[in-house]
Amino acid sequence: METVDYIVLLLYFSIMAGIGFALMRKQKRQEDYFMGGRNFGKLMQTFAAFGAGTGSADPVNTARGTFANGMSGMWGVMYWLFVTPIYWISAVWYRRMRCLTLGDWFTERYESKPMGVAYAIFGCFYYIVYGAMLFTAIGKVGIPLLGEELMGAKTEYVLVPAVAIIVMVYGMLGGLTAAYWTDVIQGICIILLSVLLIPFGLSEVVKQFGVEGDTWTDGFRIMHEQLPTETFEIIGGSAASEFPLYAIVTIVIMNMIGIVLTPHFIVTGGGSAKNETDARIGLVSGNLIKRFCTIGWVITALIVLTLYTNDTALLADADMAWGKATKELLGPLGIGLVGLMLACLLAALMSSVDCYMLVCSALVVRNIYVPYFNPNASEKKCLNLGRITGGIIVVGAVIVSLTMLDMFKQLELTWIVPMTFAALFWLGMYWRRATTKAGWITIIFCLLSFFVLPRAIPKIVPELRSNETYLQVNTPEEAKGGKAIYWTEGIHQSDNGDKSGKGSFRFEMVIYNKLIGLDMTKFQNAALKTMEFPFKIIAPFLVMIIASLLTKPNNKDSLDRLYVKMKTPVDPDPENDKAQVERSYAQPNRFDDRKLFPRSNLEFQRPSRLDFWGFIGCFVICFGIIGVAILVSRIGS
Repeated sequence: METVDYIVLLLYFSIMAGIGFALMRKQKRQEDYFMGGRNFGKLMQTFAAFGAGTGSADPVNTARGTFANGMSGMWGVMYWLFVTPIYWISAVWYRRMRCLTLGDWFTERYESKPMGVAYAIFGCFYYIVYGAMLFTAIGKVGIPLLGEELMGAKTEYVLVPAVAIIVMVYGMLGGLTAAYWTDVIQGICIILLSVLLIPFGLSEVVKQFGVEGDTWTDGFRIMHEQLPTETFEIIGGSAASEFPLYAIVTIVIMNMIGIVLTPHFIVTGGGSAKNETDARIGLVSGNLIKRFCTIGWVITALIVLTLYTNDTALLADADMAWGKATKELLGPLGIGLVGLMLACLLAALMSSVDCYMLVCSALVVRNIYVPYFNPNASEKKCLNLGRITGGIIVVGAVIVSLTMLDMFKQLELTWIVPMTFAALFWLGMYWRRATTKAGWITIIFCLLSFFVLPRAIPKIVPELRSNETYLQVNTPEEAKGGKAIYWTEGIHQSDNGDKSGKGSFRFEMVIYNKLIGLDMTKFQNAALKTMEFPFKIIAPFLVMIIASLLTKPNNKDSLDRLYVKMKTPVDPDPENDKAQVERSYAQPNRFDDRKLFPRSNLEFQRPSRLDFWGFIGCFVICFGIIGVAILVSRIGS
């Protein structure tokens, strides 16, 4: 990097920190700090949703996935696309909850303060892992740009903490308002990031592989000439692809169920909006902008694949593809574009992490500190604790980032962790019969089956690692030597020929093989990976339903208050809204005429015209974006 690049970065950092300092004095109450006074309109909600949902890991994961799988690698990020219609509905939930955290909602729905604590712990763990993935992405990009070492230490050990400090400064000082204002600036940077490399990359493709008279627009044609045909398939067609159709569908379903209950959606999902319409438009439009940006990332990744397909460093670690392209394509120009690109990636990280740290702060203050340690805590004490907690969350993310550098493993963990509370959220939202005891049984079941037993079983029964039954591998054509079916880290063979399973034990594979009778040895690698997820999707709901039917129902009056509040439309005027909620509390059957299943325990409402057509419209736009991706895949073919 040149001096001008560092000047660009310094200018960017100064603006972000300045916004935090400028807004610090306006943070007087928890609702100001954690929710920005619920006073944001469509534009701010759009950039908040876009910023919080678009992290530094997204372009890096897209580049990694495309480098390894061709255009189908975009599904490492694009799998959120078909969740967008759900956002049109869920944005109303978050605004009508009238809570500062989703932990408040879990506490209210299940009449349990400990449930709020459990959710707060889940939220903090989730964002430490998710934040770590974003910091890891910055480290992966920074290494090609700055070299293996910086200031006498490994680059990531200097760069990642430095970025974390800037995030903490403006996030801790300015609260959600600062985060939203910086999201507008950072959103513009992210859009710029999505297209910045493309013209320079296409020009380099022409320079290396074209003929005299070609212009950079001929780069698409040359990429088709240089790369195999399957590279341009948006659904993985080859046996070696990570993203065949069944894997995409499974991941989409898993994230559709899990994403809506992640803690930041109470803020960016609509809880901080002035009204329900602003909440809906902001959440949906912000996420749709990201999908279009993803196409730009895919084009950049195809350029990287064309230019550096034999690069040994990228073959060893494809996460560095974006950084490699930035260095090689922008670096020689010497006009600050490398610094601008890094600033844009930092914007993608910071626009997400600032939101996550605030959400975690709110969870700790609202669902742990106030209920259990200081019920009469002043607003000042709550704000100070919130600031400290946010800093701790960022530090935790940095530590995980520097000790667990595999971004795809971090990404997969963020798919699985929300399943712990998924059944509680969905069934609690729509089924009165979901009980508190069943919720605890489900949480314990998920913790044991997802995280504890896979690691504990081999320690309790160590001979399992060498049992021939569990040393099976798959044998499809693309499986070079076979992939272990029951062990997450494969099978190790010692010098004397003894074999043993490594990593955690996939006991769900035992269920598929022994109880259902599936022959897992015939499955392709992507199918084996995908088979880890159905159990994690279905089992928690079955456990929650069965346990609810076997345990005592929750208090009817408490459920009446919660469900009638969720049905009461939000009035933008706080006083009028409060009056409407009080009226609903006094008439808990106020909206029963709109129930889809009258005189039942199901709380589905008949959709309004706005609900229905907005939902359909979102689906149409989603398929339109896929159409754009297909058109891009055919440019120059």
